[in-house]
Amino acid sequence: MKRITALFAALVLVAATGCMEKKTESTSTVSGTDTVSSSTTTISTTVPAVDTATTAAAKADVKEAGKDAAEAAREAAHGTGTAMETAGKEIQRKTKKN
Repeated sequence: MKRITALFAALVLVAATGCMEKKTESTSTVSGTDTVSSSTTTISTTVPAVDTATTAAAKADVKEAGKDAAEAAREAAHGTGTAMETAGKEIQRKTKKN
């Protein structure tokens, strides 16, 4: 669960970087020969920097979790196969006696 949370946090940071916006508007007005009006407006959003070390750690954690899940699946399959083999041998043993 902790690994999934770390991955989600990294994803949010990456997505936030894509939302960064900077907008500049300039307006100039000339009235007659002696009056000039000019204005510039800059609008920008602030987004925290992405911590690449944390992102790399989250990626490694997710990869490790995948390996752990695959190993657990293999162990479960082995356990199921062993149980079926044992049950089959027991059925054969009981069948041969009667």
